[in-house]
Amino acid sequence: MTVQRSPWANRGWPVGTFLARLPITDRRILLDLGVHRSHPAGDTLIRQGAAGDAVLVLLDSVVAVTAGVENGAETLVAIRVSGDIIGEMAVLDNTTRFASVTACRRSLISHVAGSAFMEFLHQHPSAAVAMNQLLGERLRQANRRRLDFTGYDVDVRLARALIELAGQHGHRLAGATDVGVRLSHAEYGALIGANKDSVQRALRQLSARGLVETGRRKVLILNLTELANFADIAQ
Repeated sequence: MTVQRSPWANRGWPVGTFLARLPITDRRILLDLGVHRSHPAGDTLIRQGAAGDAVLVLLDSVVAVTAGVENGAETLVAIRVSGDIIGEMAVLDNTTRFASVTACRRSLISHVAGSAFMEFLHQHPSAAVAMNQLLGERLRQANRRRLDFTGYDVDVRLARALIELAGQHGHRLAGATDVGVRLSHAEYGALIGANKDSVQRALRQLSARGLVETGRRKVLILNLTELANFADIAQ
C-alpha cells in the first residue's frame, strides 16, 4: 500500500545509518526518488537469489537480514533499523540478492529503483562517499564477527554482539542501556554462531555477573564498561 509522504528528510536519524550520513539536501532528494510503502510484520522485503532491481530506505522500520547456505542452515547476518539502507549491494554490482530481508514489525519503507539510486550516487558525490563509508564499516563488522567465532567462547561472543547492537541501536534507560532490538535466543544464536541453549546459558552467566538484565526478548546492559572488559573490547 502506498502512503502519503511526510517530511522525513528533517528527522533526526540514528547515528551511523545511511540517512544520518547524508547532507539534508541529498537526503531530501533520495527520499523524493522513492515510493513510500507500509509493510506488515513478517513481510519478506527481499528474497535471497532474486534480481536486485531496487534499494530500500528504512523510514520507520526494524528488519532482519538472513542468509541460507547449501546445507539448509540459516544465519542472521544483521539487524537494520530506521535510517538504514538495504539491498544496495545487488544494485551496485548488478548481481542477485545474497540474503533475504524480513520486516520484524510493521514498517514504512521507501522503495527506490536501482537505476535511480545509481544516478543519485553519480550526481551527488557526498552521497557516494557516505555509501562507501557505510560499506566499509559493514565489511569490518562482518570480518570482526568471523574472527569472534574462532577466537572467543559463546558468552564473550554474545557480550561483543550486545555491545555492537547497543552502539548501533541502543538507548539509555534508567541508568542502563537498552540494546534497542528485540531478538529471540535463536536469533542471537544465528548472529554469533551458537545454538539457542548456548545463548540461554550465556545470558544467565552475564546476568549472574551483574552485567545484563533480560526480559521478554529484551536485554538491558547494566554496566557497559564492565561488559566491554568482559568482552575484551578496549575502551
